[in-house]
Amino acid sequence: MLKDQDRIFTNLYGMHDRTLKGAQMRGHWDGTAGIIEKGRDWIVQQMKDSGLRGRGGAGFPTGLKWSFMPKESDGRPAYLVVNADESEPGTCKDREIMRHDPHTLIEGCLIASFAMNAHACYIYIRGEYIREREALQAAIDEAYDSGLLGKNAAGSGWDFDLYLHHGAGAYICGEETALIESLEGKKGMPRMKPPFPAGAGLYGCPTTVNNVESIAVVPTILRRGADWFSSFGRPNNAGTKLFGVSGHVNNPCVVEEAMSISFEELIDKHCGGIRGGWDNLKAVIPGGSSVPCVTGENMRDAVMDFDALKEKGSSLGTAAVIVMDKQTDIIKAIWRLSKFYKHESCGQCTPCREGTGWMMRVMDRLVKGEAEVEEIDMLLSVTKQVEGHTICALGDAAAWPIQGLIKNFREEIEDRIKAKRTGRMGAMAAE
Repeated sequence: MLKDQDRIFTNLYGMHDRTLKGAQMRGHWDGTAGIIEKGRDWIVQQMKDSGLRGRGGAGFPTGLKWSFMPKESDGRPAYLVVNADESEPGTCKDREIMRHDPHTLIEGCLIASFAMNAHACYIYIRGEYIREREALQAAIDEAYDSGLLGKNAAGSGWDFDLYLHHGAGAYICGEETALIESLEGKKGMPRMKPPFPAGAGLYGCPTTVNNVESIAVVPTILRRGADWFSSFGRPNNAGTKLFGVSGHVNNPCVVEEAMSISFEELIDKHCGGIRGGWDNLKAVIPGGSSVPCVTGENMRDAVMDFDALKEKGSSLGTAAVIVMDKQTDIIKAIWRLSKFYKHESCGQCTPCREGTGWMMRVMDRLVKGEAEVEEIDMLLSVTKQVEGHTICALGDAAAWPIQGLIKNFREEIEDRIKAKRTGRMGAMAAE
C-alpha cells in the first residue's frame, strides 16, 4: 500500500488550500528554475528512466513520446497540448487534479513544454467541466501574477504561455488528432496518421499531446528522481497511478496507489469491499468503458497494471474500474455502452458510422431476448470488421465491450433468448 509521503497528489480530495500558496506549502513550484537549468536532454532522459507510461489509456512511454519532437526547430514553433477532455465513461481522475491540485498540472506544463522546445501549451478541457475550468483558470491567473508563467517563467529564462481551451462536450475530441482539429476551430474529426503530431500537429507544427495525469506527475518525478518513481510497480509498469473505482463497491473513490496493486487490495483497502461481499461480484471493467469486461472470478486475483490486465484479456486503460455485482443486467449494461459509442461516433469512417448503430440495434434485441441465437456470432463477426478498420480507436472502443460480453457471458445471452421463446422471461430482463 502506498505511503502518504510517496503520494504525488497531496490534495486529491480538496481538504487543503488549492491556491498557489497552498501548493507551494505542499512542495510544488520548488526549484522549478533549477530543474529547467539541467536542460532538455536531462529531463527527457529522466522521464525515460522513470518508466512513466501515458496515463490517458494507451500506456505509451512518455519520455519516448517526448523524444520524437524535433531537437532543432526548422522555423516552426512547437506545441504541447494537454488532453483534459476526460470523456471516457467511468473515468473521473483528471477532474480531481484540475479541481483540487491544479498547480501540479501547470508546473508540469512548463517543464514538459521546455523539454520539447515549446513556448506555448494548450490545455483542452472537456465541455462539461465548468467548475474544473474555473479552478484551473484561477490557478493559471495566479501563476501569471506570480511570474511563474509568461516572460522568463519561474525565473528559468524560458518564455512560456499557457492557454486553457474549453471544448463543447464531444467524446471524439479526446482522440489526440480530433482534439487538434477542434483546437484549430474545425470539426472534431480524427486525422489519418502519418504524419504523426510530432511531425505535423497543431497548425502543422510539431506537437505532443499528453494526458493531464501524465503531465501533472512530471515535476515530482524530476524532484524525487526517476529511481524513486520506478521503484513502484512491476517492471514496465512503473510509478503511482490514480485509480477511479465506481459501481457496486461500498465506497466508490478516486485514490492514488502504486501500480501493480492487486485488485483485491484496491477494493478492500479503499472501497470497503464489494457490495454484498466478494461472492456477489459478477464482472469488472478495469479501465474505462472501452476495454472488455472481465468475469468476477477471473478478476479476483488480478494485478492492476498494463501487462497483467492484458493477460486477462482486457486493459488498464485509464484505470477507471467499473464494478458490477450479480444484480446487474450485464447485457443491458453493455447495450448502454453501445448506445454511447453510436452517439459519439464522428461519422467519418464507414465501419464505425454504420457499425456502431448496427451493433447497438442488435444489442437492443439481445437485451429483450428477441434475437436468434445465431445472431450472437454474427454480432461478434461484425465487431471484428469494425475493430482495426477505422482512422481512430473509437471503432475498437465500440467493439471491445461487446466482444468481452460475448466471450464471458454468452450463456446468459442464450438463456435470455430461450426464455423469451418459451415465455419464461423474468421480470428483470423484460424491463
